[in-house]
Amino acid sequence: MHSWKNALLYIVGIGISNLGNWIYLVAINLLVLHMTGSPAAVAGLFIIRPLATLLTNSWAGSIIDRANKRRLMMTTDVIRGALIALIPFMSSVWGIYGIMFLINVAGSFFGPTSMTYVTKLIPAEERKRFNAWSSFTTSGAVLLGPAISGLLIAYTDIGVSIVINAVSFLICALVIYFLPDVDGEEAAGSKREVMTMRMLLRDWAAVIDFGKAAKYFMLVYVLFQSATLLGFALDSQEATFIKQVLLLGDEDYGLLVSVAGAGYLAGSMAASLSVKRLSLRMFIGAGMLLSSIGYMIFYAASGLMTAVIGFIVFGFFSSYANAGYTTFFQNQVPVELMGRFTSVTRLLEGMLQILFTLLLGFAADAWSLQAVCLIGAGAAVLSSVQLLAVIYSPSKARYYESGPAAAANDA
Repeated sequence: MHSWKNALLYIVGIGISNLGNWIYLVAINLLVLHMTGSPAAVAGLFIIRPLATLLTNSWAGSIIDRANKRRLMMTTDVIRGALIALIPFMSSVWGIYGIMFLINVAGSFFGPTSMTYVTKLIPAEERKRFNAWSSFTTSGAVLLGPAISGLLIAYTDIGVSIVINAVSFLICALVIYFLPDVDGEEAAGSKREVMTMRMLLRDWAAVIDFGKAAKYFMLVYVLFQSATLLGFALDSQEATFIKQVLLLGDEDYGLLVSVAGAGYLAGSMAASLSVKRLSLRMFIGAGMLLSSIGYMIFYAASGLMTAVIGFIVFGFFSSYANAGYTTFFQNQVPVELMGRFTSVTRLLEGMLQILFTLLLGFAADAWSLQAVCLIGAGAAVLSSVQLLAVIYSPSKARYYESGPAAAANDA
């Protein structure tokens, strides 16, 4: 009961922060567009996050694994809140870019730190249920945030939405303050190392050694992330496909985005209610396969109704896949290595995401957009089928038991 009180408190804090993020996302895009009148300037906002990731994730994990997780999370939230509060006072788009870069650098620390903190906070047997409810909160923010932002902008000012996001980070930091210090004596008794190139190389070697030892985990990781990154690349062509292939208007695009959010919210609720009836293997394997099939349905569409069905299928089952994979990750990666592993792999994933997106974009310019997107969706389905086969291998059932790192080292 005590662990679920802490879990609920954490979910509330992160949920408020996520809601503020989605309110802010709409506002910052409109603010930059109003300031410059340039779609290219708005597109520049989407380059800042992967750029910050590429520049920080190679060394952020070394700090995360040696720092007090609760204190680091509070610090990054306060920093992000303070930086966001400065944006309405910026008169230059370059000033906004600079602030957003610093915000995303802080975010590069928060994500892996929160993963490690939650792994220590939540008992292994409760992680699947916790991740399902956490996913429900996130999807609720995705659905409600843009709608709230639209109302705020219509009846107040863009600056109000941005300030609300700043306040949401400060509230999240306050909530984290009331959570237990999961590092405790371990962090207090450890000697702080000065960051050097030798230490970074040693940390990278530790991640590589873990990957070599945990061969089965890495196989699942590669297949899951392959399907996920292909999906991210396909997302870059989503608006173009809707406008140029399906010949739908802006209002239909808004409808489809809302439908996907509603599907994700419904899937998160269903996952939360079915954690005791469905296995972790089904969450990951079937969830990823069916969400990839949702992409196939969408890009095979010739009209609005089929596109809606594709978005609902994708949104509903991706919530299962994400909750299941997060639980598997928490159970298999040693907690003392989790920050470094997450930072290093997100760095590599960011590079691959940029590569996949560029390749898909060039191919779509050279050939039929629908054919190229169907090939990409087909590759995601193929990766998902391989993932399902690997997950349901009879000899690998022990990897999906509740105990942490039950089989971290392969024979």
